[in-house]
Parts: sequence; structure tokens; C-alpha cells
Amino acid sequence: MMEKSGGQDARREKLKEIIRLLHEGRAVEEVKDQFAALLKDVGATDIAAIEQELIEEGMPAAEIQRLCDVHVAVFRESLDEQASADSLPGHPVYTYLAENAAAAQLLDRLEDALETAKDDPDSQALERARTLLDELQAYDRHYLREENILFPYLEKHGFEGPSKVMWGIHDEIREGWKELEDILTEGPGDDLQAFQKRIDKVFGPLATAVREMFYKEENILFPTALDKLSGEEWWQIRTQGPDIGYCYVSPGHEWPPRETGLEEIWSLESGDKPADEKLLHLDTGSLTPETVNLILNHLPIEISFVDDEDRVRYFTQMGDRIFPRSPAVIGRTVQNCHPPDSVDRVEEILHHFRSGRRDVAEFWIQMQGRFIHIRYFAVRDGQGEYRGTLEVVQDVTDIRNLEGEKRLLDEA
Repeated sequence: MMEKSGGQDARREKLKEIIRLLHEGRAVEEVKDQFAALLKDVGATDIAAIEQELIEEGMPAAEIQRLCDVHVAVFRESLDEQASADSLPGHPVYTYLAENAAAAQLLDRLEDALETAKDDPDSQALERARTLLDELQAYDRHYLREENILFPYLEKHGFEGPSKVMWGIHDEIREGWKELEDILTEGPGDDLQAFQKRIDKVFGPLATAVREMFYKEENILFPTALDKLSGEEWWQIRTQGPDIGYCYVSPGHEWPPRETGLEEIWSLESGDKPADEKLLHLDTGSLTPETVNLILNHLPIEISFVDDEDRVRYFTQMGDRIFPRSPAVIGRTVQNCHPPDSVDRVEEILHHFRSGRRDVAEFWIQMQGRFIHIRYFAVRDGQGEYRGTLEVVQDVTDIRNLEGEKRLLDEA
């Protein structure tokens, strides 16, 4: 956050007034003219801080998200004068920037393929557009690493509101990808003009949102993160990156320089020490912590536990997760682990569990051709007191297709 000296307080309030005027409907150019002198030296951390404070003061994150592009338009000239958030190959920011560059090229190629497909949908251009869109959707790993690794570390430094805004925009982009995928899958049918209009209606805003997000990351998110996070925290972020994966590029190895000793620091902090062989005495047996960990990670389901203060305390690490998780989420509030538009449902479930109104909540969704069953269970102690919530996620696609009986083991 910006310093709270008298001069800084006055400056911060003027910057917040700019945002408020935009939300009241004032034109970008009008606001820029009115606050020209103030806007000359606005930096990434300034924008992040005022958005954070406005949310803390009661402005909904969704309202910030709605006019996020307008905010950037006002501050763009000042942001463009900043030094680039560049660093050595291997640093998470360097990897993020490399992914952005590759995704930008893919987006341009997709745009060209769509223009050709609109005029001649029977050509190979339509199939090429489908292929390029599929490749572009792999960029979702970039967003997932931000949401599940980078954002939790920023939240520890009080940077919470702007990350919620960005997550909301990520979800809008994901919806755009899915909508465009449906259009290309259905094809033009008998109405070429309607097909062309549908592509224009979806792809134009989608391409703009993706490109604007490149800019917001490179000129606001990453400079702010570099300012707030320590070398140790960046190394932890780097170490957890493979849990979710990368797109188009692989991290380099020039960072961290060996003389920093960051690898050794993280190795000690992450628990690379001999396992405690003391037995855990459970209700129906005794096991070592190592064995408990192995059992939980071999269950054919994903489990996450949220304590009675709504903080994530544990999750299993099975091979192919349905929903990505990273150690960065441990200690994070569960509300911040969900997209902004689903937080109300999470709050409602937790409220019902606390009040005793219900003990179970379940949902099921279709995702990438699979049927996913999601259940939440209130965890109560022997006196019936609420101790937390257990989330259980299972891919039940194959289970739903079972018929008859199977009593013998198949031959290997």
C-alpha cells in the first residue's frame, strides 16, 4: 500500500476520486484533462493500491472489473513510461512474459484464420481456426498459475481486491473461448451471414480482453508483484509452478543465481527433512504420518479441508487433478480460492454449515466431456461443534456408465 503520510494521503484520495468519476460516467479524456498533472507519475503499485482501498471501502470488485479497461486507459500514458517488468529466464515473471508473447502470436494467427473462414468456411481455414483456438485455450494454465499461486502470495501482502478483479476477467475470457468454440464446431450451416456475425460478436471483445489483460499484467500486476514479493517468495512460486503447468514455454535456469542460496532456503522451509515416524493413533488403528499421506494421495477423489475460520488447511495431491491446487493456497481464505461470481454460493454453504441448517451440499457439472461430482460436508466434533468443511471432487463419468455386474479380475 502507499505510504500514509499527509501528502500521500491527499494524493491517494485524488487518485481514488478519478476512479469514482469514471464510475459515475465521466469520459476518459475529460478526466485525463482535469487530472493531467497528477497522472504524470502514477505507477503500477498506485493503481493496485487505490483499487484495493476502494474495494475495502465498499466498492464491489465486480464494479471495478466492469470498468477495469477504462481505468487503464486513463493511466496508460504514465504506465507506458515505466521500466518493463523483465528479469532472468527461470524467474516466474520472465516465464509469464514469454507465455504472453507466444499467446499474442497465436491470437494474431487465430484472427487471420477466422477472417479466411468467414469468407470461405468450406476451406481448411475453419479447421485451422479450430486448431488454433484449441492451442490458445492452453493459455488457461497461465491464468490458473496466477489464481492458485501468485494471487495467494500477493494476498499475504494485502493485495487482494485487484486479483479478484483479474480473476473475474479471466472467467469472462474463458466464457468467450467456449462460446467461440461452439460457433466453430457448429459451423455456418445454411446461413453464412449469421455465422460471420456470430464470430465478429464473440471474437472482437474476446481478442480485446485477452490483449488488454496482457497489458494489465505487464504494466500493473507484475511490477506490483515484483515490488511486494521477496526473493524467497518468488522461489516458492517457481517451485510450485509445475503443479499446474506451463503453456508454450519451459522455465529457464538462469534464475535464481546460485549465490542467492534461495534453493537451499526453500528446501528447508518446504519440509525436506526426515519424516516424523511417530505414530498417529486414530480411532481404528495407528499409522505413521507418511502412511497417512500416502493413503490420502491414493484415494480416487480430490479432498480439500477448510477450517472453521474459512482457511484452506489441506488438500490431497493425486496425479491428475480435476481442479488445480498449489501449496500457495494453504492458509488462504476459501473465498479467495473461487472465482468472484461463485463466492456468494460458497458463503451460503458455509453459513448453512455453521448454523447447523445443513450438513451436505452437492453439485455436478460437465467439464471437457467428463461428468464431475462435487460435494461439501460439514465437519463436526463429538459435541456437534462446527470444525470446518470437507470438499470432495470425483470424476464419475465411467462410474455412471457401469452396467450389470463384474465379479472377476480382468487379466493383465
